[in-house]
Amino acid sequence: MPDLLTYPPKILLAFGESIGGNNEITGWLIQNGYPELAALSHAIQGSDEAFLWLMKNNFPELAALDSAIDEDPKAYEWLKNSNYLFHIVFAECCRGKKEAIEWMMQRNLHALIRIAQKIKHLRDSQTFDYHKLHF
Repeated sequence: MPDLLTYPPKILLAFGESIGGNNEITGWLIQNGYPELAALSHAIQGSDEAFLWLMKNNFPELAALDSAIDEDPKAYEWLKNSNYLFHIVFAECCRGKKEAIEWMMQRNLHALIRIAQKIKHLRDSQTFDYHKLHF
């Protein structure tokens, strides 16, 4: 399974735009072979349907990442035991943890830091209506 670090910069940029609510870009991700990122984007926005899609389509690491961003201890444990350690750092960065942001800055992962900031902003400023989000 791909790790967030393995996606090309252009794809990460599109993922960031999708998180920001750009449905045209979300559609582009789906049509161009990255439905897992479109699903992750919708899961982060609160879609249970997208979360289930990730699980059913063999992307449990991305479903666990979504849950880890929400501070689910079981998701953290699963990511750790499955050796998805970067996903743990990314989840912490999405919550604004200084150590995680510094770790990513030291590795010049600026695009992923910007995506994490978008996720933090989304999670901090919205009330989710899980019934309205569809993947």
